[in-house]
Amino acid sequence: MDKTPRERDNFDPQKTSPEETNQEKALRPQAFTEFMGQKELKEKLAIYVAAAKIRGECLDHVLFHGPPGLGKTSLAYILSRELGVGFKTTSGPALEKPGSLAALLTNLEPKDIFFIDEIHRLSHAVEEYLYPAMEDYRIDLIIGDGAGARSVRLEVPPFTLIGATTRAGLLTPPLRDRFGIQLRLDYYQNQELAEIVTRAAQRLRLDVTPEGALEIARRSRGTPRVAGRLLRRVRDYAEVRAAGIIDQPTADKALKLMEIDQRGLDQLDRQILKAICLKYSGGPVGLETLASTVGEETDTIMEVYEPYLIKENFIYRTPRGRKATALAFKHLGLEPPAPETLFDNPKDYE
Repeated sequence: MDKTPRERDNFDPQKTSPEETNQEKALRPQAFTEFMGQKELKEKLAIYVAAAKIRGECLDHVLFHGPPGLGKTSLAYILSRELGVGFKTTSGPALEKPGSLAALLTNLEPKDIFFIDEIHRLSHAVEEYLYPAMEDYRIDLIIGDGAGARSVRLEVPPFTLIGATTRAGLLTPPLRDRFGIQLRLDYYQNQELAEIVTRAAQRLRLDVTPEGALEIARRSRGTPRVAGRLLRRVRDYAEVRAAGIIDQPTADKALKLMEIDQRGLDQLDRQILKAICLKYSGGPVGLETLASTVGEETDTIMEVYEPYLIKENFIYRTPRGRKATALAFKHLGLEPPAPETLFDNPKDYE
């Protein structure tokens, strides 16, 4: 059974309130021209969309994978607008029974986009029914039990399945291979995030200087979703203590108040690093042991926190567990161990 990360009192870079979810939807880009970053990926998608239009066919099935908050859902929505087709959405955990999948697919219009978020969490039973739907546009349901059971074939209109996942490695090979277009979203550069912050500020009618936007971008973990959330919290601070103007000093003070440091690390990031560096002498330490130490779910650490810490060269994975780098010790103001202690086994890099 999948675990749901419990609520925490400290800042969670991926936590979203209902009000903020609505704001995120309002700020969501509506076209490729409004979608900042991911230049090569957008160019590929534009070609695939144009080719599908020329042939008058459905776009091939698409798999978006990468860390959370990089725009997978936004791109799926943009594709539906660029193609001029309907957009139906669900999530892997919500599709508990084959009947639920059949109900959704049979209600699609021809060429519609069917978006499944967290597709790696589909049940095996539902996944088996998805295969013929993707390839032959049909579903064979078994009605009844025992000797009275019978098969019912349901035809579904041609459609494009778009799957989004943060854990592409958990997809079964048969499902992954049925996606003709597989694209990975990468973390954003600071300048790209500054442009996203500036555009969002304009829509929210906020007074943000270029330096203020860049300061927020620098601490946004390379993630547009986090950038938008930080912008809203800095806005709160600016309205109370800075006459509503978000410049670099104001952004810096607001983010320090939120305990987000210059590298974008929050309280739990630092707890993870301290646990590895202090309690386990730099590692290696297993994921479950680390999660138990900091009081967080393993999925949250693996999907939300660990990718950024690895990208920023604070930790790295080994067959025996996670190990801290010299940079992690320095960032915490600790004296790093001797290099041979940190990197004492060539197999660590395998």
